[in-house]
Amino acid sequence: MRGAVVRLTDAWVEILRRRAANTTTGAYPLPVQELLGQMAAAGVLMQGGIKFDGALVLQIQGDGPVKLAVVEVQADLSLRATATVADGVAETLPNDASFSQMVNVNNLGKCAITLDPKHRFPGQQAYQGVVPLFGDQREKLERVSDVLAHYMLQSEQLQTTLVLAANGELAAGLLIQRLPQSTAHAEDYNRIAILASSLKREELLTLDVDTLLRRLFWEEELTRYEPVTGAVGPRFACSCSRERVSRMIFSLGAVEAESILAERGDIEVGCDFCGQQYRFDPVDAAQIFVQPGTLAPGASGAQ
Repeated sequence: MRGAVVRLTDAWVEILRRRAANTTTGAYPLPVQELLGQMAAAGVLMQGGIKFDGALVLQIQGDGPVKLAVVEVQADLSLRATATVADGVAETLPNDASFSQMVNVNNLGKCAITLDPKHRFPGQQAYQGVVPLFGDQREKLERVSDVLAHYMLQSEQLQTTLVLAANGELAAGLLIQRLPQSTAHAEDYNRIAILASSLKREELLTLDVDTLLRRLFWEEELTRYEPVTGAVGPRFACSCSRERVSRMIFSLGAVEAESILAERGDIEVGCDFCGQQYRFDPVDAAQIFVQPGTLAPGASGAQ
C-alpha cells in the first residue's frame, strides 16, 4: 500500500487572498472555503501519485448553492482553484452547511476528473472520468473524500481512503491506496484504512506529519520518502494571460465582439482563478481580428 500526506499553506492562503480581494465576488463563505480546500488537497495528492505530464483537473458540478468548484494541478504541483456560488447565497449559507446541501441538493451533482496532456499529438483528447455524487445504492455521498474514493474504485479499480480538511490557513489531506497487483490481503488494507479514517479533522490540521504518522501507524512498517517542498512543491500559479483571453475573444467572432463593444464601450474579462482583469478597448479588439494571435501595441503578456 502507498500513502501520502499534503499540507498546503502559502498556496492555499494565496488562493483565498485573491478571492477576498475580488470586489465582484468577495471572500468564500466558510463551508465553501472548506469544500474547495479539501478539493485542493485531494487534487495535489492525486497528481502527486500518478505523476502525469499535464494538468489534473478536479471538478464538482452542483445542483445546489455551489454551482461549480474546480481545482487544477499541474505536473510540477503548481495549482489554482475557484468556486462559483449562486448570487445572494454567500450571506445566507450556514457555516455548518453539509456537502450535499451545497452541491447535491437533488442528487444531480457530478464529479469529473480530467487529465489534460501537456503535449498532445494530433487528434488526442483529454481523458475525463465522471461519476455522480451518490453511491451504488443512490445514497448521497456526504464528503468530498467519499466521492473521490468512489471515483477511484469505479474508474481505476483502486481501493482508496482519503481524509481531508481545510480552514483559512491550511488545506491538508491523507491518502491511503492499495497498489495495483498488490499482494496485501484485504484485511491488511482494511486495517490500515480504519486507522487512517480514525484521524480527526483537528488532528489533520494541527499535527505535524511525523506526529500524525506515529499516532496512526506506530505498529506498522513504514518506508518514508523525502517531502516535496520549495520550488518543486505545491504552490499557487495561474496560467491565464492576455494572449489566451485574446484567443477567447477571437473565438467569439467579430460580430459578437462588436456587439459587446457597442453596449459597454470595451471588453473586460476577469480570471476566476487569480482575479486578474483584462480590458480590451475598440482598438485592442480590432487588432485581434486583423492579426489573430497577436496583442495590441504595448499590451502585456502572461500575468
